Amino acid sequence: MAAEWDGKSRGTVFGFKVFVFFIKNFGIRAAYTLMHLPIPYFCLFSRKNVRGLYYYFHKRRGYSWLKSSISIYKSYYVFGQTLVDKVAISSGLRKSYTFEFDGEEVLNEALAQQQGGILISAHVGNFELAQYFFAERLTNASVSIVITDQEHQDIKEYLDQYLKRERTHFIIIKEDLSHIFEINAALSENRIICITGDRYLDGAKCMRSTLLGKEAKFPVGPFHLGARLRVPVLFVYVMREPKRHYHLYARRVEVKPKDAQDLLNKYTDHVSRVLNKYPLQWFNFYDFWDDID
Repeated sequence: MAAEWDGKSRGTVFGFKVFVFFIKNFGIRAAYTLMHLPIPYFCLFSRKNVRGLYYYFHKRRGYSWLKSSISIYKSYYVFGQTLVDKVAISSGLRKSYTFEFDGEEVLNEALAQQQGGILISAHVGNFELAQYFFAERLTNASVSIVITDQEHQDIKEYLDQYLKRERTHFIIIKEDLSHIFEINAALSENRIICITGDRYLDGAKCMRSTLLGKEAKFPVGPFHLGARLRVPVLFVYVMREPKRHYHLYARRVEVKPKDAQDLLNKYTDHVSRVLNKYPLQWFNFYDFWDDID
């Protein structure tokens, strides 16, 4: 099975409408409870996704068959909770959650250099919520989030009426590479560039490094940018914890000039440590290591 991600996330407009309805009319807890209904469907009919998760838990974490199977269900449930949280927080229920900012000082130090900065994250936890941390805690921070434009357009159009993103600027990755110019322009304005480093699209250039004891492929872009642009580079993750609490971790990275491989190796080491603490929040639901029979 090829390890490439296809650029799209699963889901339907109807499914999101149901959860928005429950959040608005019955509350967040009811929406969490509702999450138990679609999980058996995904476990039974999303074979590739389940195989990818099983490989992660069984081969990369060393869990038994039983613990791996239970962990797949739990992982889907936690993922569903992060989706509910994203909609709830974005639609005005921010006070229903608590936040912890671990590394605020390194972000302030990076901004003080007036060079902008690159934050590299991963598809673990709920990284999209980082924009709310920045808006509330770093008053002088301007954020540009680099994303692909492969999500289902009908879902995006529906959710846009609930997700308040006016404080955040999005840079869309394009085949003509025009996003590189947007990134450079944003950095020149002392903006923070947020980008994930753990997914690459089929046909794109990739690099290799070891994650959780097994070599995998990673996109070239984030690590080449971080190693060549001579701006502060940080690893940032927003992880979900019990009782509607989110913990943002920000860590400054010592970058060797023009050594993208060294930056990638440091990144995979950081991601491994985060996953050791939050094993259920690995949300790459495919054959990430290209190692499934």
